[in-house]
Amino acid sequence: MKRLISGAVLSGSLVMMCSRAMAADPSSAAVIDAGDTAWVLISAALVFIMTPALALFYGGMVRSKNVLSTIMQSFFILAMISVEFVLLGYTMAFGTDINGLIGDFDKLGLSGIGLRLMEGQTIPELAFVAFQCMFAALTPALITGAFAERMRFAGFALLMLLWAIFIYNPMAHWVWGGGFLAQLGALDFAGGLVIHILSGVSGLTICLLLGKRRGYGKSAMVPHNLPMTVLGAAFLWFGWFGFNAGSALGANDLAANAFIVTQAAAAAGVLGWVIPEWLRGGKPTVLGAVSGSIAGLVAITPAAGFVEPMPSIMIGLIGGAICYGAVAILKEKFGYDDSLDAFGIHGIGGTWGSIATGLWATVSVNPAGANGLFYGETELLTAQLISVVAAYVLAIAGSYVLYKIVDYFTAIRADETEEIVGLDIAEHGERGYAAAVMAGTPDFGASEEGLLTAHDLKHDPVW
Repeated sequence: MKRLISGAVLSGSLVMMCSRAMAADPSSAAVIDAGDTAWVLISAALVFIMTPALALFYGGMVRSKNVLSTIMQSFFILAMISVEFVLLGYTMAFGTDINGLIGDFDKLGLSGIGLRLMEGQTIPELAFVAFQCMFAALTPALITGAFAERMRFAGFALLMLLWAIFIYNPMAHWVWGGGFLAQLGALDFAGGLVIHILSGVSGLTICLLLGKRRGYGKSAMVPHNLPMTVLGAAFLWFGWFGFNAGSALGANDLAANAFIVTQAAAAAGVLGWVIPEWLRGGKPTVLGAVSGSIAGLVAITPAAGFVEPMPSIMIGLIGGAICYGAVAILKEKFGYDDSLDAFGIHGIGGTWGSIATGLWATVSVNPAGANGLFYGETELLTAQLISVVAAYVLAIAGSYVLYKIVDYFTAIRADETEEIVGLDIAEHGERGYAAAVMAGTPDFGASEEGLLTAHDLKHDPVW
């Protein structure tokens, strides 16, 4: 009996030792944490909803004759880039590093990933793929705000596909996939460099190449449905918690920190935008409030996993103010037609957020990060500034080259008649508001040289 009891105790001890060894072994399935996996998958779903939310946010700000075409751009990108990312994007961004520039093709079509654990994490790699896929889909959708109401669909689709492959994927690798900016020490918790600077600066480049909308600066081009825009902004804010807190890749203290600083910065961004707008124009606007919230969210994105709550308020407050200045003053001064302020909010906000990370980051929040300037070290700020320059160069040069290539094969810019008719009809043969058309709403352009009526009589059964 004593031997039997001793054997049972010994066996139990061996089982416990083996279990502990499995828990410490990253290659063991026992390391996968159900809570962390659930949080990352939920966060991926939250980031997914941001692209349809962006469609509503942008859709409400254009004229009613372009609402469907604007929504279609975001919705189509969500589908197209999801396929591209599974086939090619993931391996380019997160494959084995090649000279700090790009990932190799060992994960082409997600080859070999299966259900294995992600190295150094507690989640399956496929959960990480799903999360990053939503980032890849959202980013080119942000660009569409810069060229809204004047791009043909065929040119748009080809340009955005090439942009994702040759601009987004390399930048994601440089920062998140072990590329040269990561080796330099740059920090970008959830996409200030990779997503916001890249999309905003690319948007500005493309809108300059396209030229201004017909009548820009002479005719009123006001949002046709602000409640739609507010709804889109609310869902963007909601999804941003997955965007930032999900980047902790676990249900942990870092996710909690990212969650609260995201909320604080977004709220401060509203104040940072509305107060100067109120002082300058005499009225606080709803469009200004929702734009300020997005500006604050953009600004905190690169810093969310590295800064404490009090600095996040400063980051959001300053972010809202400088983005308002970029939209209300800078755009007016230089006269470029960034239709829905993609550069003014994402380009400028992402730039400020990336620099602010170099100011307020602290290892007390994230030991895997670094201390910024306000915590006594200068190396991080230097790395952030170099990374910002790299993002600008890639966005400007890459977007310029890709635009010229696509425009050589198919005309990107809508012609005058198509702009007057509206891209909903000209490109998609549909209307967002048929009842308003029958009532003769001026926004549809029926009074503009008779071109709308002539086109519709030929092509639109509604007429």
